[in-house]
Amino acid sequence: MRWLAHWGLNEPPFTKEIGDAHLWVPSSREPIVEQIVEACTERGHALLTGEPGVGKTCVLRALRQRLPEAGFRLTYCHNATLGRRDFYRHVCLSLGLETHATAAAVFYTIASHVQQLGKDKVHPVFLIDEAHLLHQDVLEHLHILTNYEWDSRALLSLILVGLPETRARLQLGKNRSLWSRIHTRTELSEGGPPDTAEYLQHRLRCAGATREIFTSDAIALLHEASDGRLRDVDRIATAALKAGAKRKLRQIDRGVIASVASEEDAID
Repeated sequence: MRWLAHWGLNEPPFTKEIGDAHLWVPSSREPIVEQIVEACTERGHALLTGEPGVGKTCVLRALRQRLPEAGFRLTYCHNATLGRRDFYRHVCLSLGLETHATAAAVFYTIASHVQQLGKDKVHPVFLIDEAHLLHQDVLEHLHILTNYEWDSRALLSLILVGLPETRARLQLGKNRSLWSRIHTRTELSEGGPPDTAEYLQHRLRCAGATREIFTSDAIALLHEASDGRLRDVDRIATAALKAGAKRKLRQIDRGVIASVASEEDAID
C-alpha cells in the first residue's frame, strides 16, 4: 500500500487487527478496567455500557490480558439475539461442550461444567457482548445460572457489555433478580481531546511511525469530528492519511481533516 510507505508505516495503524499487548488504554479509563478485573477476582458480576465505538471491546481485551490464565477461564459470547435455549446452546459451543435438544439439558450441561471448574480451582467468566440485544427470556433466566449450592457459592462471573439502554432494561422490575446481583456497574464515555491525541500517537508508533504525522490543530479537529469515539477516529484518520499521501504532504493538517469530514457529511 503506497500510502503506508509515504508515511513510513509498516502496517495500517488503525486496523482492528491488533494484538492485546498493543492495546491502548488511556489513564482516564484505567479505573474502569481495574473495576472489572476486581469484580472477576472477587467472583462478582459486572456491567459495562457505552455508546457504539467508544472502546468497550478494547476494555474486554484488556481484561483478557490482565486476568491470569491459570485461575480463570474467559468465554466470549457475542450472539445475543437468540432465544433462551439457543443462547445456552451458543454458550455450550463456546465452551466446547456437547449441546442437547432441550433447554433444561443444555442448562444442566453448562451448570455442571461450571461446578467442575470450581472443583479444579478455575473461575469461569462469561463475557456477554451486545447485551442490549438479549431476549427477555434470557435476561429473566441468567440469574439462575449464577446460583450454586443454594446461592452460597460464587462459581461464575457474568460480564454484560452493551449500549446504554442495557442498564435501563436491567432496572425493569422483571429483571431485578439479575440487576441486584450486579454490584459493579460501569459506563464508558467518549474520550476527551487528550485521549484522542494519545490514542493517535500510540497507534501510529505501533505501526512504525518515527515522526509526528498529525499537527496539533488536525488532532483537535479530528477529536471534534469523531466526538472522541475511537471507531470514528480510526475511520477519519485512515481517510486523512490516504488523502495526504495522494497530495504528497509531509503532515496531516487541519485542512485535510476538514476535507475528509465534509466529504463524509456530504455522503450522509
